[in-house]
Amino acid sequence: MTLNKNSFTKALKNKAAELGFVSVGITSANMSALQGERLRVWLEGGNHGEMGWMEARNEQRGHPQALWDGARSVIALGMSYAPAADPLTLAEARTRGRISVYAQGVDYHDVVKKALKALARWMIDQAGGELKVFVDTAPVMEKPLGAAAGLGWQGKHTNMVSAEHGSWLFLGSIFTTLDLEHDAPHRDRCGSCTACQSVCPTNAFPAPYRLDARRCISYLTIEHKGPIPHEFRRAIGNHIYGCDDCLAVCPWNKFASAAAANKAFAPRAELAAPALADLLALDDAGFRQVFAGSPIKRIGRDRMVRNAAIAAGNSGSVELVEPLKALLDDPSDVVRDAAQWALTELSVPLCAG
Repeated sequence: MTLNKNSFTKALKNKAAELGFVSVGITSANMSALQGERLRVWLEGGNHGEMGWMEARNEQRGHPQALWDGARSVIALGMSYAPAADPLTLAEARTRGRISVYAQGVDYHDVVKKALKALARWMIDQAGGELKVFVDTAPVMEKPLGAAAGLGWQGKHTNMVSAEHGSWLFLGSIFTTLDLEHDAPHRDRCGSCTACQSVCPTNAFPAPYRLDARRCISYLTIEHKGPIPHEFRRAIGNHIYGCDDCLAVCPWNKFASAAAANKAFAPRAELAAPALADLLALDDAGFRQVFAGSPIKRIGRDRMVRNAAIAAGNSGSVELVEPLKALLDDPSDVVRDAAQWALTELSVPLCAG
Protein backbone atom coordinates (compact mmCIF):
# COMPACT_ATOMS: atom_id res chain seq x y z
CA MET A 1 0.00 0.00 0.00
CA THR A 2 1.01 3.61 -0.50
CA LEU A 3 1.88 5.43 2.70
CA ASN A 4 0.10 8.73 3.25
CA LYS A 5 2.99 10.60 4.88
CA ASN A 6 0.91 13.43 6.28
CA SER A 7 -1.73 11.31 7.99
CA PHE A 8 0.82 8.78 9.20
CA THR A 9 2.99 11.50 10.74
CA LYS A 10 0.01 12.92 12.65
CA ALA A 11 -0.98 9.49 13.89
CA LEU A 12 2.61 8.72 14.85
CA LYS A 13 2.90 11.86 16.94
CA ASN A 14 -0.42 11.19 18.64
CA LYS A 15 0.69 7.65 19.50
CA ALA A 16 4.02 8.95 20.84
CA ALA A 17 2.12 11.33 23.12
CA GLU A 18 -0.02 8.44 24.39
CA LEU A 19 3.17 6.60 25.31
CA GLY A 20 4.52 9.49 27.38
CA PHE A 21 6.65 11.46 24.93
CA VAL A 22 6.09 15.20 25.19
CA SER A 23 8.09 16.05 22.10
CA VAL A 24 8.52 14.27 18.76
CA GLY A 25 10.00 15.27 15.42
CA ILE A 26 11.25 13.62 12.25
CA THR A 27 14.41 14.30 10.27
CA SER A 28 16.43 12.69 7.51
CA ALA A 29 18.89 9.93 8.35
CA ASN A 30 21.24 11.64 5.92
CA MET A 31 22.41 14.09 8.57
CA SER A 32 24.85 16.82 7.69
CA ALA A 33 28.48 15.73 7.78
CA LEU A 34 29.21 18.92 9.74
CA GLN A 35 28.15 17.29 13.01
CA GLY A 36 30.52 14.40 12.43
CA GLU A 37 33.35 16.83 11.75
CA ARG A 38 32.64 18.71 14.98
CA LEU A 39 32.72 15.44 16.87
CA ARG A 40 36.05 14.51 15.29
CA VAL A 41 37.62 17.84 16.28
CA TRP A 42 36.23 17.51 19.81
CA LEU A 43 37.66 14.03 20.20
CA GLU A 44 41.05 15.02 18.78
CA GLY A 45 41.23 17.69 21.47
CA GLY A 46 40.91 15.01 24.14
CA ASN A 47 37.75 16.62 25.49
CA HIS A 48 36.12 13.22 26.07
CA GLY A 49 38.60 12.26 28.79
CA GLU A 50 38.40 8.56 29.69
CA MET A 51 35.24 7.96 27.65
CA GLY A 52 37.00 5.78 25.12
CA TRP A 53 33.70 4.39 23.86
CA MET A 54 33.02 7.76 22.21
CA GLU A 55 36.20 7.55 20.19
CA ALA A 56 35.94 3.85 19.40
CA ARG A 57 32.82 4.26 17.27
CA ASN A 58 33.06 7.92 16.30
CA GLU A 59 32.49 7.24 12.60
CA GLN A 60 29.14 5.62 13.33
CA ARG A 61 28.30 8.30 15.87
CA GLY A 62 28.97 11.05 13.36
CA HIS A 63 26.39 9.94 10.83
CA PRO A 64 23.17 7.85 11.25
CA GLN A 65 23.64 6.02 7.97
CA ALA A 66 27.13 4.96 9.01
CA LEU A 67 25.45 3.18 11.91
CA TRP A 68 22.74 1.69 9.66
CA ASP A 69 22.93 2.32 5.95
CA GLY A 70 19.31 1.27 5.45
CA ALA A 71 17.94 4.15 7.51
CA ARG A 72 15.97 6.80 5.63
CA SER A 73 14.33 8.74 8.44
CA VAL A 74 15.00 9.33 12.14
CA ILE A 75 12.21 9.93 14.64
CA ALA A 76 13.56 11.91 17.58
CA LEU A 77 11.58 11.83 20.80
CA GLY A 78 11.76 13.55 24.15
CA MET A 79 10.32 12.50 27.52
CA SER A 80 10.17 15.10 30.28
CA TYR A 81 11.75 14.74 33.70
CA ALA A 82 11.21 18.36 34.77
CA PRO A 83 11.75 18.69 38.54
CA ALA A 84 9.22 20.24 40.88
CA ALA A 85 11.91 22.24 42.71
CA ASP A 86 15.03 24.13 41.67
CA PRO A 87 18.01 21.74 41.99
CA LEU A 88 20.21 24.65 43.08
CA THR A 89 18.38 24.96 46.41
CA LEU A 90 20.36 22.02 47.76
CA ALA A 91 23.68 23.77 47.26
CA GLU A 92 23.67 25.02 50.85
CA ALA A 93 22.65 21.70 52.40
CA ARG A 94 26.28 20.84 52.97
CA THR A 95 25.79 17.55 54.82
CA ARG A 96 23.50 16.27 52.06
CA GLY A 97 24.57 14.96 48.68
CA ARG A 98 23.30 16.41 45.42
CA ILE A 99 22.25 13.86 42.84
CA SER A 100 21.45 14.99 39.32
CA VAL A 101 17.69 15.21 38.77
CA TYR A 102 17.73 12.62 36.00
CA ALA A 103 19.07 9.94 38.35
CA GLN A 104 16.75 10.45 41.33
CA GLY A 105 14.02 8.16 39.98
CA VAL A 106 14.04 4.89 38.11
CA ASP A 107 16.55 4.21 35.35
CA TYR A 108 15.43 6.26 32.36
CA HIS A 109 16.92 3.74 29.92
CA ASP A 110 14.26 1.21 30.90
CA VAL A 111 11.33 3.62 30.79
CA VAL A 112 12.24 5.32 27.51
CA LYS A 113 13.22 2.11 25.73
CA LYS A 114 9.95 0.42 26.73
CA ALA A 115 7.98 3.31 25.23
CA LEU A 116 10.16 3.36 22.11
CA LYS A 117 9.60 -0.36 21.54
CA ALA A 118 5.84 0.09 21.93
CA LEU A 119 5.89 2.89 19.37
CA ALA A 120 8.04 0.78 17.06
CA ARG A 121 5.56 -2.10 17.19
CA TRP A 122 2.74 0.32 16.36
CA MET A 123 4.72 1.68 13.41
CA ILE A 124 5.31 -1.79 11.97
CA ASP A 125 1.62 -2.64 12.35
CA GLN A 126 0.60 0.59 10.62
CA ALA A 127 3.20 1.01 7.89
CA GLY A 128 5.66 -1.88 7.85
CA GLY A 129 9.30 -1.19 7.11
CA GLU A 130 12.32 -1.98 9.22
CA LEU A 131 13.46 0.01 12.25
CA LYS A 132 15.84 0.19 15.18
CA VAL A 133 15.37 1.94 18.53
CA PHE A 134 18.08 3.73 20.52
CA VAL A 135 18.27 5.39 23.90
CA ASP A 136 21.76 6.37 25.01
CA THR A 137 23.13 2.87 24.45
CA ALA A 138 24.54 3.12 20.92
CA PRO A 139 26.72 5.59 18.96
CA VAL A 140 23.86 7.98 18.19
CA MET A 141 24.14 11.78 18.41
CA GLU A 142 20.73 12.31 20.00
CA LYS A 143 21.08 16.05 20.55
CA PRO A 144 21.99 17.08 16.97
CA LEU A 145 19.28 14.73 15.70
CA GLY A 146 16.77 16.24 18.11
CA ALA A 147 17.67 19.74 16.96
CA ALA A 148 17.40 18.72 13.31
CA ALA A 149 13.97 17.20 14.02
CA GLY A 150 12.73 20.39 15.71
CA LEU A 151 12.65 19.23 19.34
CA GLY A 152 14.79 22.16 20.41
CA TRP A 153 18.36 23.33 20.00
CA GLN A 154 21.72 22.55 21.53
CA GLY A 155 22.36 25.33 24.00
CA LYS A 156 25.65 26.89 24.93
CA HIS A 157 25.98 24.16 27.59
CA THR A 158 25.78 21.63 24.68
CA ASN A 159 22.59 20.06 26.04
CA MET A 160 19.19 20.11 24.39
CA VAL A 161 16.97 23.09 25.21
CA SER A 162 13.25 23.02 24.45
CA ALA A 163 11.12 26.15 24.27
CA GLU A 164 8.34 24.16 25.98
CA HIS A 165 10.19 21.82 28.32
CA GLY A 166 13.40 23.66 29.13
CA SER A 167 16.50 21.55 29.72
CA TRP A 168 14.70 18.53 31.12
CA LEU A 169 14.26 16.01 28.31
CA PHE A 170 15.39 12.40 27.99
CA LEU A 171 16.06 11.73 24.32
CA GLY A 172 15.48 8.59 22.31
CA SER A 173 15.29 7.83 18.61
CA ILE A 174 13.87 5.40 16.09
CA PHE A 175 15.73 4.81 12.84
CA THR A 176 13.47 3.56 10.06
CA THR A 177 13.63 2.56 6.43
CA LEU A 178 10.42 4.53 5.85
CA ASP A 179 10.76 7.80 3.97
CA LEU A 180 8.70 10.05 6.23
CA GLU A 181 7.67 13.69 6.20
CA HIS A 182 10.37 15.75 7.93
CA ASP A 183 9.99 18.55 10.46
CA ALA A 184 11.87 21.82 10.24
CA PRO A 185 14.97 22.12 12.43
CA HIS A 186 14.74 24.36 15.48
CA ARG A 187 16.68 27.60 15.46
CA ASP A 188 19.10 28.50 18.25
CA ARG A 189 17.42 30.79 20.79
CA CYS A 190 20.21 31.21 23.35
CA GLY A 191 20.88 34.75 22.15
CA SER A 192 23.36 36.67 24.28
CA CYS A 193 22.63 34.68 27.46
CA THR A 194 25.68 33.19 29.19
CA ALA A 195 24.03 31.96 32.40
CA CYS A 196 25.06 28.33 31.89
CA GLN A 197 28.65 29.30 31.15
CA SER A 198 28.95 31.55 34.18
CA VAL A 199 27.47 29.17 36.76
CA CYS A 200 29.79 26.22 36.05
CA PRO A 201 31.85 25.65 39.23
CA THR A 202 34.78 24.09 37.37
CA ASN A 203 34.86 26.28 34.25
CA ALA A 204 34.16 23.32 31.99
CA PHE A 205 33.17 25.49 29.01
CA PRO A 206 36.22 26.84 27.18
CA ALA A 207 33.81 28.53 24.76
CA PRO A 208 30.04 28.64 24.15
CA TYR A 209 28.76 25.36 22.68
CA ARG A 210 31.94 23.53 23.67
CA LEU A 211 32.37 21.34 26.75
CA ASP A 212 35.63 19.99 28.11
CA ALA A 213 34.33 16.85 29.82
CA ARG A 214 37.56 16.50 31.79
CA ARG A 215 36.53 19.54 33.84
CA CYS A 216 32.82 18.70 34.08
CA ILE A 217 31.44 17.61 37.46
CA SER A 218 29.13 15.11 35.79
CA TYR A 219 32.11 13.48 34.11
CA LEU A 220 34.29 13.63 37.23
CA THR A 221 31.68 12.06 39.52
CA ILE A 222 30.34 9.46 37.06
CA GLU A 223 32.76 8.54 34.27
CA HIS A 224 36.14 9.25 35.89
CA LYS A 225 37.39 6.13 37.67
CA GLY A 226 40.49 7.32 39.51
CA PRO A 227 41.07 9.96 42.17
CA ILE A 228 39.34 13.24 41.37
CA PRO A 229 42.00 15.85 40.49
CA HIS A 230 42.70 18.16 43.44
CA GLU A 231 42.03 21.30 41.41
CA PHE A 232 38.34 20.39 41.16
CA ARG A 233 37.60 18.96 44.60
CA ARG A 234 36.50 22.13 46.36
CA ALA A 235 34.49 23.26 43.34
CA ILE A 236 32.53 20.01 43.40
CA GLY A 237 30.85 21.14 46.61
CA ASN A 238 28.21 18.60 47.61
CA HIS A 239 27.68 17.10 44.16
CA ILE A 240 27.93 13.33 44.49
CA TYR A 241 26.48 12.17 41.16
CA GLY A 242 26.29 14.47 38.20
CA CYS A 243 25.57 18.18 38.15
CA ASP A 244 22.54 20.19 37.03
CA ASP A 245 23.92 23.68 37.57
CA CYS A 246 24.22 24.65 33.90
CA LEU A 247 20.78 23.18 33.17
CA ALA A 248 19.05 24.67 36.19
CA VAL A 249 19.96 28.30 35.43
CA CYS A 250 18.66 28.21 31.85
CA PRO A 251 15.93 30.88 31.51
CA TRP A 252 13.90 28.59 29.26
CA ASN A 253 13.13 26.39 32.27
CA LYS A 254 10.45 28.89 33.30
CA PHE A 255 8.28 27.23 30.66
CA ALA A 256 8.98 23.70 31.90
CA SER A 257 6.28 22.12 34.05
CA ALA A 258 6.79 19.25 36.45
CA ALA A 259 3.23 18.21 35.57
CA ALA A 260 4.53 17.17 32.13
CA ALA A 261 7.19 14.90 33.62
CA ASN A 262 6.77 11.15 33.42
CA LYS A 263 5.73 9.98 36.90
CA ALA A 264 8.32 7.19 36.74
CA PHE A 265 11.03 9.83 37.13
CA ALA A 266 9.65 11.22 40.40
CA PRO A 267 12.51 11.34 42.91
CA ARG A 268 12.83 8.51 45.37
CA ALA A 269 12.91 9.90 48.90
CA GLU A 270 16.30 8.33 49.66
CA LEU A 271 17.85 9.85 46.51
CA ALA A 272 16.44 13.38 46.65
CA ALA A 273 18.93 14.61 49.26
CA PRO A 274 20.82 11.68 50.83
CA ALA A 275 22.78 12.23 54.02
CA LEU A 276 26.52 12.08 53.39
CA ALA A 277 27.02 10.12 56.61
CA ASP A 278 24.81 7.33 55.27
CA LEU A 279 26.65 7.22 51.96
CA LEU A 280 30.06 7.10 53.62
CA ALA A 281 28.96 3.99 55.52
CA LEU A 282 27.94 2.03 52.42
CA ASP A 283 29.52 -1.33 51.66
CA ASP A 284 28.98 -3.14 48.35
CA ALA A 285 25.78 -4.84 49.46
CA GLY A 286 24.39 -1.64 50.92
CA PHE A 287 25.21 0.27 47.74
CA ARG A 288 23.41 -2.28 45.57
CA GLN A 289 20.37 -2.17 47.83
CA VAL A 290 20.08 1.62 47.94
CA PHE A 291 20.64 2.15 44.22
CA ALA A 292 18.76 -0.85 42.81
CA GLY A 293 16.83 0.20 39.71
CA SER A 294 18.75 3.47 39.47
CA PRO A 295 21.22 4.55 36.77
CA ILE A 296 23.59 5.30 39.64
CA LYS A 297 24.23 1.60 40.19
CA ARG A 298 26.60 1.47 37.23
CA ILE A 299 29.33 3.53 38.90
CA GLY A 300 29.71 1.07 41.77
CA ARG A 301 30.22 1.56 45.48
CA ASP A 302 33.79 2.85 45.41
CA ARG A 303 33.11 5.81 43.13
CA MET A 304 29.99 6.77 45.08
CA VAL A 305 31.81 6.68 48.43
CA ARG A 306 34.74 8.58 46.85
CA ASN A 307 32.30 11.29 45.75
CA ALA A 308 30.60 11.39 49.14
CA ALA A 309 33.98 11.77 50.86
CA ILE A 310 34.87 14.74 48.64
CA ALA A 311 31.51 16.31 49.49
CA ALA A 312 32.12 15.62 53.18
CA GLY A 313 35.45 17.45 52.94
CA ASN A 314 33.56 20.45 51.59
CA SER A 315 30.84 20.30 54.25
CA GLY A 316 32.62 21.96 57.15
CA SER A 317 30.82 19.46 59.38
CA VAL A 318 32.66 17.83 62.29
CA GLU A 319 29.86 15.25 62.41
CA LEU A 320 31.38 13.62 59.33
CA VAL A 321 34.86 13.22 60.81
CA GLU A 322 34.25 9.78 62.33
CA PRO A 323 32.58 8.32 59.21
CA LEU A 324 35.56 9.60 57.21
CA LYS A 325 38.09 8.14 59.63
CA ALA A 326 36.43 4.76 59.19
CA LEU A 327 37.40 4.92 55.51
CA LEU A 328 41.13 5.42 56.05
CA ASP A 329 41.61 1.65 55.91
CA ASP A 330 39.15 1.08 53.08
CA PRO A 331 40.26 -1.53 50.48
CA SER A 332 39.75 1.02 47.69
CA ASP A 333 42.64 3.37 46.89
CA VAL A 334 40.32 6.09 45.59
CA VAL A 335 38.17 5.94 48.72
CA ARG A 336 41.18 6.16 51.06
CA ASP A 337 42.59 9.07 49.06
CA ALA A 338 39.31 10.99 49.16
CA ALA A 339 38.85 10.35 52.89
CA GLN A 340 42.37 11.57 53.66
CA TRP A 341 41.80 14.73 51.64
CA ALA A 342 38.44 15.35 53.30
CA LEU A 343 39.82 15.02 56.81
CA THR A 344 42.59 17.46 55.96
CA GLU A 345 40.00 19.91 54.66
CA LEU A 346 38.12 19.52 57.95
CA SER A 347 41.38 20.32 59.79
CA VAL A 348 41.73 16.86 61.26
CA PRO A 349 45.39 15.85 61.70
CA LEU A 350 46.30 12.48 60.20
CA CYS A 351 48.67 10.22 62.08
CA ALA A 352 51.87 9.45 60.22
CA GLY A 353 52.50 5.82 59.39
